[in-house]
This record gives sequence, structure tokens and C-alpha cells, in this order.
Amino acid sequence: MKTKRKIRVLIVEDSTFFANVLKMNLEKDEGIDVVGVASDAYVARDLIIEHRPDVMTLDVEMPKMTGIEFLKKLMPQYPLPIVMVSAVNGSVFDALNAGAVDFVHKPNEERSIESFIKELIVKIKIASTVNVSHHKNLEKVSVDGDGVTYDSKYRLIAMGASTGGTVALAEVLKSLNQNVPGIVIVQHMPPIFSKLFAERMNTESRLEVKEAEDGDIITKGKAFIAPGNVHIRVKKVGPRYIIKTEKGTEDNKVNGHCPSVDVLFDSVAKHVRSNAIGVILTGMGKDGARGLANMKSNGAITIGQDKGSSVVYGMPKVAYELGAVDYQEPLSNIARKVVDILEKKK
Repeated sequence: MKTKRKIRVLIVEDSTFFANVLKMNLEKDEGIDVVGVASDAYVARDLIIEHRPDVMTLDVEMPKMTGIEFLKKLMPQYPLPIVMVSAVNGSVFDALNAGAVDFVHKPNEERSIESFIKELIVKIKIASTVNVSHHKNLEKVSVDGDGVTYDSKYRLIAMGASTGGTVALAEVLKSLNQNVPGIVIVQHMPPIFSKLFAERMNTESRLEVKEAEDGDIITKGKAFIAPGNVHIRVKKVGPRYIIKTEKGTEDNKVNGHCPSVDVLFDSVAKHVRSNAIGVILTGMGKDGARGLANMKSNGAITIGQDKGSSVVYGMPKVAYELGAVDYQEPLSNIARKVVDILEKKK
């Protein structure tokens, strides 16, 4: 029987000690072959040419040239699936915008090396399946809806994403304005990073964006991002819709995730019904697909990202195959489609 080819991985890490830890632990996985270790971007460039790796792990902070600077130079010339290895700071989102597939935050006093390695291996395997050239030729569409009065029927937009989702969400949020209904978002992301992402979107978009808290009232022009390791649900209280939170445990994960897109979408289907719009974006697995189908069966309008613009066509693919997607759109057209629905142009 033909054996499956191992994933060829290049490690780029300036700490010799940590690079050796990575190499030793990654090679314990029978599906991974570490083909080289580089201490800086210049050595990495030569090893990429020599070994043609399938995936590269890249430290954000490095001497001579930062990981982000290296990414910006590398991706146009040699597109390569890259998983960033980062301390807890917002620079990881610059790396994702520059073309990295995903990130894993380094071990610290709150995170064991075992947990870190386990997550890194999963993300390397996901990255090895990704088409990294997908985002290079995407047309960015600006949506100008300032001053437009939208259909008051729609009270809420629910969105879910995973791998590649921060970049996709950023594009959609930046294209919307303060007149849209409240937006509630689940992006699979660790704690702390969800807050950093919300703060970044609050600065870069016209919406008021924050990390969701229990009891938040969902109102026009505001977007709420689920905290890492916290499920969020929408509940109707009188005429208002509010957010309810539930701290994650090993027992309450859904589809292996907390927060889970299905948890959010199911609550929207139950409480908001036909007054909602559902959007499912790029991501590995199936989280959110069943919930989107539930939303649709309860009268919501639903949108799914198409294969060509998805970093990983997993979640939106399963949703589409379930018949949960009313409109399948490229990322560049999703905000436009939302506005068309709100303006009754759907």
C-alpha cells in the first residue's frame, strides 16, 4: 500500500533552544518531516529554495528582519502556507493580513508546551491543504451605504468563521457602516487575541466593535466578537436582543470548539428567526453549518463564502451541501450582498 507523503516543514525561529524544542516535538508526529531550521529570514530564504517545504512556521519577532517584513517580501514571490508562532500581541493580525494562514501563541505560564505543540501540529496539517494564492487577486469592493435607510425588519446579523476568518471578517466589517443592524460574531480564536482583534476592528472600521460581554444590548452599528473560550448566545428580552455568555469547559465544547458558531446560530434561529441574516465564512470543519441551516429554516436569509475566496473551504462547504446557504458569494461581494438584502435588493 502506498504510504502518504509527510508534510515537509521549515521552522524559522531565532531561539536555538526553542527551535530544537519545536523540531524534536514536531518530528514525533509520523505525518511531519522537519526539513530545516532557520534562525532568521535570510537563512530561511535559502532553505526554502533548497528544500521546497510544504509549510513554514515563522516567529513574529526575529533579528535582521521581522517575521511580518519577511512575509510581505516572501508571499508575492513564493506563496507558501505559513503558521505564525507568536507571543500575545496584536502584531499577529498584521501577519495574517500579509498572508499567513493561521497562528499559535507561544507557551507561557498559562499554557503548557504540550498544549502548544498539539495545536501547532493541527494547524500545520490544516495549512498544508490551503491554497495560499487565493487572496492575491481578490477584487476589494467598497460598499457606500451612508445615509441609506435599511429595512427595519432585520434586527441582527450573525457571522461565523475559523481559519482565515480574521482577514475575511475584517474585509466585511470595514465595508459596512454604522447604519447596519447589530452584528454578533464567533471567530475561533484563543482568549486575549479575541479582545485584541475586537480593538483592532473598532479602530479600523466605521462600526463600534467590542469583545462581547454578558448582558450586552445588540443595537445598530455595533459588532460584538465572542471572547476566546466563551460561548455566546442571543436572547430576546422584551423588545431588545441581548448577549448571554457561558464560560467554556472541556464538557461544553461544540464541534470541538468554544466559542462555537453553531451555539450562536442556534440561538439566533430560536430568538430572532426571520429578522436575522446569517453569514458563514472560511474555516476548517463543520461548525456553524447545522446552525445556519437552522437559521434558514426559521426564516433567516443566509450567505456563505465561496470556495475560490476561502482560505479553507470547510465550514461554508458543509453549509452549502446541507442546503443552508441562500447566496454563495466571493468574499469581495459578501458585504455588498448584506447591504442588498437590507435594502431589499436581494
